[in-house]
Amino acid sequence: MMMKTDSTSLRQLDQDHHFHPFTDLRDYASHGGRIVNRAEHIYIYDTDGNRMLDGMSGLWCCNLGYSQHQIVEAIYQQLQQLPFYNNFFRCSNQPAVELARALVEVTPESFNHVFFTNSGSEANDTNIRLVHRYYDLLGKPEKKLFISRKNAYHGSTIAASSLGGMSAMHQQVRGLDYVHHIGQPHWFAEGGELSPEEFGIKVARELEAKIDELGEDRVAAFIAEPIQGAGGVIVPPDSYWPEIQRICDQRDILLIADEVICGFGRTGSWFGSDSYQIKPQLMTFAKAITNGYFPLGGVMISDQIADVLLAHGGEFTHGLTYSGHPAACAAGLATLRTLQETNIIQTAADTIGPHFQRRLRELEDHPIVGEVRGRGMFAAVELVRDKRSRERLAPDSASAVYCRDRANSNGLMVRQTGDAMITAPPLISSTAEIDSLVEKLHQALDETAAHYGVSPARAG
Repeated sequence: MMMKTDSTSLRQLDQDHHFHPFTDLRDYASHGGRIVNRAEHIYIYDTDGNRMLDGMSGLWCCNLGYSQHQIVEAIYQQLQQLPFYNNFFRCSNQPAVELARALVEVTPESFNHVFFTNSGSEANDTNIRLVHRYYDLLGKPEKKLFISRKNAYHGSTIAASSLGGMSAMHQQVRGLDYVHHIGQPHWFAEGGELSPEEFGIKVARELEAKIDELGEDRVAAFIAEPIQGAGGVIVPPDSYWPEIQRICDQRDILLIADEVICGFGRTGSWFGSDSYQIKPQLMTFAKAITNGYFPLGGVMISDQIADVLLAHGGEFTHGLTYSGHPAACAAGLATLRTLQETNIIQTAADTIGPHFQRRLRELEDHPIVGEVRGRGMFAAVELVRDKRSRERLAPDSASAVYCRDRANSNGLMVRQTGDAMITAPPLISSTAEIDSLVEKLHQALDETAAHYGVSPARAG
């Protein structure tokens, strides 16, 4: 059938037939959105001809931008040779084998095995299966409970959203009853009169208190992102992760690092665990592993767990049709090769990341900015009406939504989470492009301040 491809027709078809993720479906059916139809370097283009600087790297995944032709070529060549075969029934494929080895080379030395999935959500589901199997084999079948954090994001399947701590998701689905939550290390919103260091210790010790409440013999694992991404780029105080590590080590609790957003250079190191010197037993990865060009996720499995699973007989009754998909793994190999054969991560850590953080922190002088926080190549700008009291600019995060929309209209793709504007540009951005990002965000802040009647004299 002939499909109309003009912008108006496409938008209407989208409204008529397409349910979007994390969207007010009734509102979208009435007002619609934009149709993105082209991308190059760090820019996206819509069917109306608008160009936007992509300050979110797609969805935290296109760390290398949109013009990595070697990844496209790797996918194409693999589809010509072996477009698909499963990894069940004692079968494998060359890209899956090679990518497993390549991931072992770039992850901490305790990791020598990987289980492939199609997404971070499925990888975190897999973590549950691995942990339960591990403790069953150790003769500790009562260790089934997981502890996570409020406002964490670990995916949107029922199991992964149960691990996550986002209230809006929990209000719409009954989660797993063996997942429990403690507070998040969000000093600006919840630290009160405590210093960041004091607050970091306080909130970390909520883990210890929760273990005591539930029983150490019943708690299996604690899962957390090194930096909470979708929750608002929550950068923990320096005191937080050492205390979490101490508790897990002393209390026979497995530590799971969800690296879906932090991994592959985002924090200035290969992984957020490297940046914070975390020593997890499981690491979740996805997104930037293929630069967003093909769905792929997985779990890095430490020797501590792998040795137990390998030493015992019996089937691990878990799997996915597309686990280790040859084209996905080819994309992952090409992405890792690019990262290893260039100085992109090091340049982002030494030059682009510091410039990005320095320029964004200039916005702290803006009348409606209460805090700028970040690390490496992602950050959040918190909006307030009054800097001293941290009073919000408008109820229900309306000001951040307005600011996001103004930024989008001005040619900058950024995201709103709560009362914060968050941004995570590609690692390959130039200093001039970072300057452009900050200038466009500054303009959106000016327009938001004017809209809500805030002047420098009233800013506190």
